[in-house]
Amino acid sequence: MIATAFMNQFPIVINAVQFVNAFSQTPAFVQIGFFFLVWGLAWLPIAIPIAFWVKWKPFNPLELQQKLPLVASLYAIAPFILWGVARLKSLPFSTFGIHLNSNLFASAGIGLGIGVVGILILFGIQTAFGWIHWRSENWRKWLAASLPTLLLGIWIGLTEELVFRGFFFGQFEADFWTSAIVSSVIFAVLHLIWEGKEKIPQLPGLTLMGVVLCLAFVQDRNNIGLAWGLHAGWVWMIASLDAAEILQYEETAPEWGTGIDRQPLAGLLGLLFLLGTGLGIEAILG
Repeated sequence: MIATAFMNQFPIVINAVQFVNAFSQTPAFVQIGFFFLVWGLAWLPIAIPIAFWVKWKPFNPLELQQKLPLVASLYAIAPFILWGVARLKSLPFSTFGIHLNSNLFASAGIGLGIGVVGILILFGIQTAFGWIHWRSENWRKWLAASLPTLLLGIWIGLTEELVFRGFFFGQFEADFWTSAIVSSVIFAVLHLIWEGKEKIPQLPGLTLMGVVLCLAFVQDRNNIGLAWGLHAGWVWMIASLDAAEILQYEETAPEWGTGIDRQPLAGLLGLLFLLGTGLGIEAILG
């Protein structure tokens, strides 16, 4: 009687407990949708003034100088939203695959090396085929761009691996392939938000990339270290080479090989590169 009267004084607490219990039992898609809703609502008060500042109008294509501040602000709050999800579900933050120890950074370093070497092999093969040539006079531009693009790659890799592999992939309590494919399709489709229809030819490649990163996550014992390093290495090399304009494609280079609009993930060699990376990870760590 006394307990009932006491609890009736705190209906909000009771409702909060009921909400937490109900949320933990909802399907993965509902939890992911809730995550996006909260993430988006938390971002809006930051994004709106930034959009005015960079003079971006909704539904118009984003220029690079407009996109970077918007993406940076969105990614900056992602860990806090994940922390909130962890608290809501009474889980440690390490559930999302980030364990702050030497193994995390060792795995990330190995992944970074594999990612860099893989990109160099990819473009090396295209060079051997005579599809591209390297503009050696731009090496100084590459050196100038290498540090900021490395930091960018590390940040993007960490944030996206926390969200897409650490959280999304872990929400689908199914077999590896079902969880990997579904979470990777989400990963690929969401890239359309920033790039629009220009990213559509890359959707198969982005999906395969997500699956490879899921494989790296699992083989690293559900630690994001290896996937983080791979992701960072790929972003770093692609972004730095592009910023320095070192690679020049020959007019005769086929798009089916190099990628539609010269985007590696939209070409056969890029897909084979990702497939080879995944098979290599499975063979060595599986």
